[in-house]
Amino acid sequence: MAIRKIIIQLENNKNVFKNLLKEIPEPQYLWRPKPEKWCLLEIVCHLLDEEIYDFRTRVIRALENPEKELVPIDPEGWVKTRNYSSKDYDNTLKLFLNERDASVRCLKQQTDADWSRALRHPQLGELSAELFLRNWLAHDYLHIRQILRYKFELLKSSSDIDLNYAGNW
Repeated sequence: MAIRKIIIQLENNKNVFKNLLKEIPEPQYLWRPKPEKWCLLEIVCHLLDEEIYDFRTRVIRALENPEKELVPIDPEGWVKTRNYSSKDYDNTLKLFLNERDASVRCLKQQTDADWSRALRHPQLGELSAELFLRNWLAHDYLHIRQILRYKFELLKSSSDIDLNYAGNW
């Protein structure tokens, strides 16, 4: 898949996220499939932070300043350290969608860049801008799948009606 097509898919995924996550009442976005699993609010907060502090930052750093040291990130730890559960769901979703627009604008300005330029990660070695971009799209797909599973599990938990008629999950 070419760079331009990946950027277009990231842009298209904005609407996928928007349609999957909009207009969800508080009891549903705070529900947890299991105590250790993230609620939708935490997923949206994670998407926002990853958009800003991981993927966009690292792609642009690799393209423009690969010699600069990477700022460490802690996506799993941010759930607690950034107190995701205290955030406003609708505002966080809006911020994420706005940041996705900003990311796409930024990426579209870089389509002719040298996507093989790489950062030096202390544990993972050389990581190219293209690697970050492709993983950004993969990250979208992983969370779209996670959100769909969440919605399925929420539906399943909301009644005793058997959902096997729908097919195998």
